[in-house]
Amino acid sequence: MVKDVEVAEHGSYSAKDYHDPPPAPLFDAVELGKWSFYRALIAEFIATLLFLYVTVLTVIGYKSQTDPDKINTDACGGVGISGIAWSFGGMIFVLVYCTAGISGGHINPAVTFGLFLARKVSLVRAVMYMVAQCLGAISGVGLVKAFNKSYFDKYGGGANTLSEGYSKGTGLGAEIIGTFVLVYTVFSATDPKRSARDSHVPVLAPLPIGFAVFMVHLATIPITGTSINPARSLGPAVIYNKDKAWDDQWIFWVGPFIGAALAAFYHQFILRAGAAKALASFRSNPIV
Repeated sequence: MVKDVEVAEHGSYSAKDYHDPPPAPLFDAVELGKWSFYRALIAEFIATLLFLYVTVLTVIGYKSQTDPDKINTDACGGVGISGIAWSFGGMIFVLVYCTAGISGGHINPAVTFGLFLARKVSLVRAVMYMVAQCLGAISGVGLVKAFNKSYFDKYGGGANTLSEGYSKGTGLGAEIIGTFVLVYTVFSATDPKRSARDSHVPVLAPLPIGFAVFMVHLATIPITGTSINPARSLGPAVIYNKDKAWDDQWIFWVGPFIGAALAAFYHQFILRAGAAKALASFRSNPIV
């Protein structure tokens, strides 16, 4: 059996010191009969529920602490934008760390979509993950409203909306680029090639993923409130259910899905040279 080889930087050939997992089948009905599949769905549901509960509470708390109509409030008080960004990034770090070994720790339909395009998960798993994530998000925001109904309704339910002064195109662009950063980081942090080559530099995959979420929030909270996660936008929109929360909902689905698709293509076909490898394989196996 021929050992896999890869071209090194100086043109020589070296044996591969890593193994890519085989592509996931497009439709894998066998998964539906496995308990591990349903356990993964439960993990995605609970993780997204906890993510939305903590982060939406943080957003509403900040708005309450800086409300100019309330007596003795400080416009510079509260956790601030950086605190909100830490809330989102920190929760992603914690929850990805907790669920990575069970479901992969997606907690985001855009991440699941990107991994599906890269053949990391099957269509069945991708669709069911997205359903579990959206239901978890709705449930998490529902808990926020149950415990803080007056604040929830007064401060917009933590819903994503396009800020005044920004066009829909700007908002869409912010979501595309922000999600690209996140999904690109997911691919890079979980790349088996990186794990093998950089084994002397221990990298906890949830850490860079959490930092990516943190940094994107710092940049785009003033524009869209930052979604980069369709479930994060859907949950508050469903529970708050006011026109403002639904007006630009499409931005928080189209933008993240485009960004995820671009990140998957960039990582798989350019950085990992997927297109070149496929062409080389075709040339080495001509049809007789």
